[in-house]
Amino acid sequence: MATVSLRLGDLVWGKLGRYPPWPGKIVNPPKDLKKPRGKKCFFVKFFGTEDHAWIKVEQLKPYHAHKEEMIKINKGKRFQQAVDAVEEFLRRAKGKDQDLTIPESSTVKGVMAGPMAAFKWQPTVSEPVKDADPHFHHFLLSQTEKPAVCYQAITKKLKICEEETGSTSIQAADSTAVNGSITPTDKKIGFLGLGLMGSGIVSNLLKMGHTVTVWNRTAEKCDLFIQEGARLGRTPAEVVSTCDITFACVSDPKAAKDLVLGPSGVLQGIRPGKCYVDMSTVDADTVTELAQVIVSRGGRFLEAPVSGNQQLSNDGMLVILAAGDRGLYEDCSSCFQAMGKTSFFLGEVGNAAKMMLIVNMVQGSFMATIAEGLTLAQVTGQSQQTLLDILNQGQLASIFLDQKCQNILQGNFKPDFYLKYIQKDLRLAIALGDAVNHPTPMAAAANEVYKRAKALDQSDNDMSAVYRAYIH
Repeated sequence: MATVSLRLGDLVWGKLGRYPPWPGKIVNPPKDLKKPRGKKCFFVKFFGTEDHAWIKVEQLKPYHAHKEEMIKINKGKRFQQAVDAVEEFLRRAKGKDQDLTIPESSTVKGVMAGPMAAFKWQPTVSEPVKDADPHFHHFLLSQTEKPAVCYQAITKKLKICEEETGSTSIQAADSTAVNGSITPTDKKIGFLGLGLMGSGIVSNLLKMGHTVTVWNRTAEKCDLFIQEGARLGRTPAEVVSTCDITFACVSDPKAAKDLVLGPSGVLQGIRPGKCYVDMSTVDADTVTELAQVIVSRGGRFLEAPVSGNQQLSNDGMLVILAAGDRGLYEDCSSCFQAMGKTSFFLGEVGNAAKMMLIVNMVQGSFMATIAEGLTLAQVTGQSQQTLLDILNQGQLASIFLDQKCQNILQGNFKPDFYLKYIQKDLRLAIALGDAVNHPTPMAAAANEVYKRAKALDQSDNDMSAVYRAYIH
């Protein structure tokens, strides 16, 4: 986007990273929100969402001058609702300088219903919600449809709460982004691994003002993040040695070990006080071994695998399961809240790995059952779309169910969660059950179906491609 002359109060189209241009208004930022270093930028509140962010001036265009152009290139339902909200605002404003107000849905009762239930910006940015914690908020801007947040949720404090199980979670007020921003830690952050999950995580860390150094085995993947303000590390050891806290997110136990123990690996950069957070989904034995070698060099260790997929990673809506150094968990607070909606502290090292495998075992088995049901419907002459409609009206209704069924019905298996990785997690979960002599027959059956899908060359497709194991 070309550089334009803008001022406070202007309606604009703002573009952030890989997201499409979105209508918003330039407003005053909260007093405690730091302006990013470097290029000139404005603080923009976006219509039709709970989102706001600092946007570089070259990524802004005047709303009216480019309205027709933007409407032609963006056709999503949420986008159209955002444009409608702008037009309603303009009708209400009638030339007066008013706060950014978006009409409330007439169906608001408790938590708002619908994929884009409208809401009102209240109060204004310069007057933050009383009692709201300014340090724990998320940024969210995507075309994914999800329930909107109610005003009551906006005003709730984000908190650290003790669960009955003895675990601790740092929670956002709602499963969608809340009105506010994160105060980033002043610690230098490193990140190793820019795959489907890592890319979204790093993008959100940068959006929230963290200082991030990145490394990836395929160096070209770093380029986009360098453009967005990240620094480049030449080796894992260099990243760890120059950063206070280094996160890593790689594919499997072997990759996690190689990253730490291999040439120019993490261990070579560890010195007393250096912190390492492994976000990979691996088995408890692997993460325990890594913790031991990190701590033996004077480092601090936290495991923090994440539950979610590429879309949730991009949206900053992951669920983080952490275990290990409790103090390090708390030091990671702003990072976790930039990348996720909730984080849980589960105690000693290994607990998060076990819990993550159990979560993914359930998810993988459910996905196989969905595929089995759709194929059975097909071979018995039943409509697969009707089956989905029925499921979406019942107790099984969920975003996961709808998205994966849509993938299958459309034949679109672009990876959101690689099939090969869910099969890996099923295999590790079965081994976890074997270690304690606990039967896992459902997981074992699902695992065999995924293995067949892999044999049909579906490894690098989305997990929903397990469907193809039933039709070949």
